[in-house]
Amino acid sequence: MSNLDRDPAEVDAPPSTRPHRPSARDDVATPAVEILEPREVPLGGPRAMTVRRTLPQRARSLIGAWCFVDHYGPDDVALSGGMRVPGHPHTGLATVTWMFEGEVEHRDTLGTVLTVRPGEVNLMTSGAGIAHSEFSTPDTTRIHGAQLWLALPDGERNGHRRFENYAAPSVPVAGGRVRVFLGSLAGSTSPVRTFSPVVGAEIVIEPDATVSLSTHAAFEHGILIDTGAVILSRDDGIEAAVEPAHLAYVPTGSALLTLRAGRDGARVLLIGGEPFGESIVMWWNFIGRSHDDIVAHRAAWQARVDSLASGERDADDFGDFPEVWSHVLPAPELPTVRLRPRA
Repeated sequence: MSNLDRDPAEVDAPPSTRPHRPSARDDVATPAVEILEPREVPLGGPRAMTVRRTLPQRARSLIGAWCFVDHYGPDDVALSGGMRVPGHPHTGLATVTWMFEGEVEHRDTLGTVLTVRPGEVNLMTSGAGIAHSEFSTPDTTRIHGAQLWLALPDGERNGHRRFENYAAPSVPVAGGRVRVFLGSLAGSTSPVRTFSPVVGAEIVIEPDATVSLSTHAAFEHGILIDTGAVILSRDDGIEAAVEPAHLAYVPTGSALLTLRAGRDGARVLLIGGEPFGESIVMWWNFIGRSHDDIVAHRAAWQARVDSLASGERDADDFGDFPEVWSHVLPAPELPTVRLRPRA
């Protein structure tokens, strides 16, 4: 999915390398559980599908390598128009698509054409540059899911384009079920390759039930609530109530996370990973390490946008455009000042 903001704010995310160690001033220096509220972002046009974005924001830019979280639906496609995102670029990241309802046709410049279905993860690694489009399928009447990004480590961000699809099995656990689509959790491991230690899973909690999960103490974690509400508990007994569409951040140091649902049950996405340890600059759909990186990515993409108008589809930058792409999204104008850390 693209960031369709026409005036996107730059994000300079500082590295986080030290594990969390509880102290007498934890309540001041590092919240035990930090609640990130969503903001609504329309994906363009008068009948735009609106997403709820919880990452990045001023309070936090990264959870492990996770740097972008959009949550959408359930939307009636007849009213919202569904997902209609023409070809657009990505650099320095991997997109992670997870559907709860509906289907989306994914098409990219590797030549991939695939229908994204509930329970299956699509991970598209950009390397130095890739482009893709996403459209609701004609049979989809309701659309509901999440789009997330992983920042690529510096040694991998100029590597090869990749695409993987994996149908994650539903694994029973006490109090619910878990689908692990990246990394390992609850005795289940995804075969999908990532370039930094991360975890990603869908967790369904039964009504009035509790799910307890052994987690990596070296990971920081995020809990995104899709449906229901949850009481999140760390292994030190600290609790926080998390409402629908909110993202709870848990710093490193917890080896057990407990999720307790009410009478309606709940469904959540758990993400996490080792602190990323690198600074990134993120603007529109590009991730780099400096202002000059972003300028170069934008210039390369605009050259492809212009060449498409003359019928040219094949190039090294961002891969070969599919024949069905009659147009692609142009990049917004860059700010008039150098991209710098957000206050």
